[in-house]
Amino acid sequence: MHFQISVNEYIDTEQPLDLSLELTHQAQNPRAWYVDFPRIEPVRSNGFLGSIEEGGSVNFRNIYFNPHGHGTHTECYGHISKSWVNVNAALQTYWFKVRLVSLKPVSVFNEEYHEEDLVFNLAQFKNIDYRGLQGLVVRTLPNLDKKKSMNYSATNPPYFEAEIADLLRKKNILHFLVDLPSVDRERDGGALDFHHRFWYYPENPRENATITEFIFVDDKIEDGVYMMNLQTAPFNNDAAPSRPVLYKIFEKTVGQSDWTESHLDQV
Repeated sequence: MHFQISVNEYIDTEQPLDLSLELTHQAQNPRAWYVDFPRIEPVRSNGFLGSIEEGGSVNFRNIYFNPHGHGTHTECYGHISKSWVNVNAALQTYWFKVRLVSLKPVSVFNEEYHEEDLVFNLAQFKNIDYRGLQGLVVRTLPNLDKKKSMNYSATNPPYFEAEIADLLRKKNILHFLVDLPSVDRERDGGALDFHHRFWYYPENPRENATITEFIFVDDKIEDGVYMMNLQTAPFNNDAAPSRPVLYKIFEKTVGQSDWTESHLDQV
C-alpha cells in the first residue's frame, strides 16, 4: 500500500526493512553487560504444564530477559535519571524521517585504561546532511553477521565520542540508533557521557529523545534517507524491546504515472 508523506513523496508499507534482532532462548542470542542468556520456559505450577510438546493443553511460557542486555531496545533519559521515567511516555510519535550512514571507527590509544579503543569521532558526523531529519541510524563497519549472536561482555566494543551527542542535539536529532550494545564505552567508570549529553541531563532533559541500541542493518539496505516506524513494547521502564523499521521513500513527479525510488537524498 502506498502512503503519502508529503506532496510528492510516498512509502510502500508492503516493503518494510526491519532493523530489530529477534529475542530467542538459544545460545546465539546476542547479549552484553555480563547477563546470562534469556530464558523462555513453560509455566509449571500447581499441576499445570504450559507446554503442548510436554503433554500440556496449551503453550504458556514465562520470558526472562534484560532489555538493555539482550537485544534491540529503545531507551529514554530515565536510563540515567534518579526519577523513574517511562520510555513509552517519551516516545509518543512513531513515524519520522531518518538518515542511515555506514561508518568505520578509528583506533585510538586510551591513556586512562592503557588499551586500544575503536572510536567514532566528531569529524565523521560533521559532514552529514541533517536537514529535515528527526533521526540518525548508524551501521558500523565492518558489518559482520556475528553482530546477531555476539556476546559483547568484556570485549570493549566501539563507542562514540561524547561531542557527537552535542552535535546531534544541536541538529535537533531526537532519535539515535546504533548496532552496538551502547553508545558509550563499556568501562567508563559510570560516566555515560554520550547518554548525558544527548539527553542534556540533568540540565534540561530532552524528554522525547530516544537512543536505540542493538539493531542490525542488513548490507542490502543502502545508505540514505528513509521513513522510520519505531515502536516499543509497552513496558513501564526506562527501556523496552523495540522494532525499528525503515521504508524507502519514493517520489512522483507531475504527470508521472508510476512510482520511482527517490534518489534525492541517497548518498
